[in-house]
Amino acid sequence: MGRICLVRCWPKSHPCPAPFQNCTYYWGFAAWMAYYINHPLYTPPTYGAQQVKLALAIFVICQLGNFSIHMALRDLRPAGSKTRKIPYPTKNPFTWLFLLVSCPNYTYEVGSWIGFAIMTQCLPVALFSLVGFTQMTIWAKGKHRSYLKEFRDYPPLRMPIIPFLL
Repeated sequence: MGRICLVRCWPKSHPCPAPFQNCTYYWGFAAWMAYYINHPLYTPPTYGAQQVKLALAIFVICQLGNFSIHMALRDLRPAGSKTRKIPYPTKNPFTWLFLLVSCPNYTYEVGSWIGFAIMTQCLPVALFSLVGFTQMTIWAKGKHRSYLKEFRDYPPLRMPIIPFLL
């Protein structure tokens, strides 16, 4: 649903996954995370409320960043147009990550899940974050390669997903 409302699909560079595979992945992980987080023997975060508040702040900031990037990407191409453009930062500070990475939406999403993992201090959440990071890295590398091929003037210092590293 978010993809339909916020971004116009680019089927060649990022195909929509099969619904069964998508549902299995998300529902399976959601059930596993919920089981551990709601289990009677669940251990609260080691550093208590401070840990939860910091992690919640990370989560919320990254969600706002992810939303901002999706809106910027949506606005990059008018409806019905096939013209592709290089994404650049706007006045919105969340879009400034475009200076460093090709896919800041993935950077922010991974940050959100890391914040949630810190907040819950739960192994299934950490594994979900790792699996998600791995998949988003594959997608980001593909998009980055596509940008480099398509645009001769693509900013050379951008990395796919993690500034200065990956």
